[in-house]
Amino acid sequence: MADRMKNFNVLGVGVSAINMSDARSVIEEAIARKSKIYICVCPVSTIMECQSSVLARTSVNSADLVTPDGMPVVWLGRLLGNAAIRRVYGPDLMLEACAISESRGYKNYFYGSDGRVLEALQKKLKNRFPNLIIAGTYSPPFGELSEEEDARIVEMINSAGPDILWVGLGSPKQDIWMYEHKARINAPVMIGVGAAFDFVAGTKKQAPKWMQRSGFEWLFRLSIEPKRLFKRYIFGNALFLYLICAQAIRSIFVDKDE
Repeated sequence: MADRMKNFNVLGVGVSAINMSDARSVIEEAIARKSKIYICVCPVSTIMECQSSVLARTSVNSADLVTPDGMPVVWLGRLLGNAAIRRVYGPDLMLEACAISESRGYKNYFYGSDGRVLEALQKKLKNRFPNLIIAGTYSPPFGELSEEEDARIVEMINSAGPDILWVGLGSPKQDIWMYEHKARINAPVMIGVGAAFDFVAGTKKQAPKWMQRSGFEWLFRLSIEPKRLFKRYIFGNALFLYLICAQAIRSIFVDKDE
């Protein structure tokens, strides 16, 4: 089903014109068919990472599904004629997939973050979904892994036999990891969800729902982590707006004449 999803172009990144129901269908179909797919969640920050890294852009554009994770991305999709598009936010996607997993017996594995977050995440998920099968968790060492360490991690994940592998390494690292490991990981579905581990675990605060819907979630996150996120949101968002305007002008005045 993923290959039948319509994409729209945002600064050279193909974003899937989907809603949560579509994402759920793709996940269920991949598990039923024992496919090997990976899903990237795509907020503005990921699109901007793709502007400066060919490998990041290739990794995201090679994904089987690229969800519209941020409201600006959703609004652009609607402007381009995709009326049914809705935000498919990483933490919401995780909770939706865990609800499906509980009812269908899918096994989930969580790779990334740190031990404290993973422990809190397991507790929160088991409280909410008592019958959820957690096949395993692993927090990789900081920095580059040796070939031996990487092979050991791949074997550990595959031995656990998950149906869904959640990758929480942050973008673009998680997108590149899934791209480079797709052939070696046996899980039918890999999903890179960035900060969703922290948000679902409760180790980081989420913006109120009205801020998420209004597109001002970035402002809330900036107020919580100003030093880490200042460059991403102040300079990144400004550059994004400039590039989107340039893309729109080109599509109206340049591409039309070619």
